[in-house]
Amino acid sequence: MNARQNTDMEQRAHADHHASLRLWLRLLSCTTRIEDTIRQRLREQFGITLPRFDLMAQLEREPEGLAMGEVSRRMMVTGGNVTSIVDQLEREQLVQRLAVPGDRRSFRLTLTDAGHSTFATMAQAHQAWVRELLSPLSTKEQSQLAALLGTLKTVTPRTTRSSPCKEKP
Repeated sequence: MNARQNTDMEQRAHADHHASLRLWLRLLSCTTRIEDTIRQRLREQFGITLPRFDLMAQLEREPEGLAMGEVSRRMMVTGGNVTSIVDQLEREQLVQRLAVPGDRRSFRLTLTDAGHSTFATMAQAHQAWVRELLSPLSTKEQSQLAALLGTLKTVTPRTTRSSPCKEKP
């Protein structure tokens, strides 16, 4: 079984499974395919991983910067993973650690000027890829799907992940 087949969760479903299970597996399959495509394009076109892009996106939204712990929480990964990603981005001069006055152990992370510029280019490509990947659905169908998933999201309990498990930087 190749990697693509391995990530197609829907192949696990059978006609005798409840429709809800088949829908769940289809949602997972669609999400995985879209994420895999974006992951590959980021790597090929920008030489960056999705977790590094995600960290930069978090910092882009917060011009004053974020504490390492807050980045970890938002990305749902361990502090060690964030540190590793930040180390790489810092070496590339895309992210900087700024000392927090009065707390020698804490840092605030911000994008550098080069980080802002680089992220803007990647974000523009990312947006175009998402539009392309969702283009088989009309604008009306995308709105309908967003509304349906919004309903599901509002009634689905939110839990905290006890052991974040994301891709390595």
